[in-house]
Amino acid sequence: MRGWEVGELRSVKMKPILQVALDFVDLPRALKVAEEAVAGGADWLEVGTPLIKSEGLNAVRALRKRFPQKIILADMKTIDAGRTEVETALKAGANIVHVLAAASDSTIKECLEAADNYGGEIIADLIEVKEVVQRAKELEGLGVHYIGVHTAIDVQMEGGSPFKELKEVSRAVKVPLAVAGGINSETAAQAIKNGAIIVIVGGAITKSADAKLATRKIKEAIDKRVKIKTELYKRVSVSHIRGILEKVSTANISDAMHRQGELRTVYPITLGVKMVGTALTVRTYPGDWAKTVEAIDLAKSGDVIVVDAGGVGPAVWGELATHSCLQKGIKGIVIDGAIRDTPEIKALRFPAFARIATPTAGEPKGFGEIGVAVEIGGVKIHPGDWVVGDDDGVVIIPKEKVVEFANRAMDVLEKENRLRKEIQEGSTLSQVAYLEKWEKK
Repeated sequence: MRGWEVGELRSVKMKPILQVALDFVDLPRALKVAEEAVAGGADWLEVGTPLIKSEGLNAVRALRKRFPQKIILADMKTIDAGRTEVETALKAGANIVHVLAAASDSTIKECLEAADNYGGEIIADLIEVKEVVQRAKELEGLGVHYIGVHTAIDVQMEGGSPFKELKEVSRAVKVPLAVAGGINSETAAQAIKNGAIIVIVGGAITKSADAKLATRKIKEAIDKRVKIKTELYKRVSVSHIRGILEKVSTANISDAMHRQGELRTVYPITLGVKMVGTALTVRTYPGDWAKTVEAIDLAKSGDVIVVDAGGVGPAVWGELATHSCLQKGIKGIVIDGAIRDTPEIKALRFPAFARIATPTAGEPKGFGEIGVAVEIGGVKIHPGDWVVGDDDGVVIIPKEKVVEFANRAMDVLEKENRLRKEIQEGSTLSQVAYLEKWEKK
């Protein structure tokens, strides 16, 4: 496969291309998903950087053997030793090699010379380049075959998207553009509209329980320039956080937060209900329910009242306080202390979490504070932090990190969907997790 001369509008000669990024660390899973993706209409197959780092260039060889007629890309992310890295990737069976646009011009030239020697092509990836338009013009002058506009995964988790930069670069150069960064069936057509000719999709296909169907939908979205709705594979900004947190479980969030944030001293009172909201914090003395109840008047719709009552009884919450919350749209109560009237609260389906259930009420003495930082089970909770609860317990997400952790929790959920499908097809958890391979030796 040969490139056109630099300066020609190559995109005029090319149909839109769907490139599937196989960003796995296990070759058998990559091959299985690749087969499904090809059956669904994938045009190009990319051996992702994690796969190359895990399995080496044998991953490229395996893809070439399995799909002898397909365009295979090696995402080497080369930044030095350009000739050596490109040469070895092309010899292993790749047609196109991804190199970093941040590499020196000398390295880019070495990559291009190696590609020319072995009949391959080069994509220069603008990931984490600050002046993308200027660098794209320079890369065009150097003669790269394609330029990739790429939003890093970690940036996606903070709500980042490649489309603004893609549009800017497309206006500045004639080199065919590839785009990557959380693209799904809703945004694939937008990628074409903003100037891409190669749409690189990873998780929206590779994490799908049915990668063939997912590929087919995205291919349709590209070819017909339509938006096909999806509930998954989206990375959101703060304005859409509640919707994401309502989809994911506390277990998903715990995994995303690296096992942090759990309130280990409180337990669900009402089972089978989900709690999502922003914290209105209360610190009160044991058994003093005045500030706890007064917090209801200060809470906004969508809040969760979080109470540090010293971890002991008597109760600082009951049925009547719960009725008050329901009237105001308050999403739940979390008490490091005691609660009562639990049968009535359960009947109301109100999310409640506490350390102790007791029939004995305290007294409204009025000690304590509302809207101050509290600590429960070793976790510091500030007003405005996000509170998520379900049958497994309660997790606190710091407000300044909620976009990242919500998006990472969705990523956990999506990956589990794929693993669940593989188990249902006759595998086991240890097998799909490749536990023996990854055990510390």
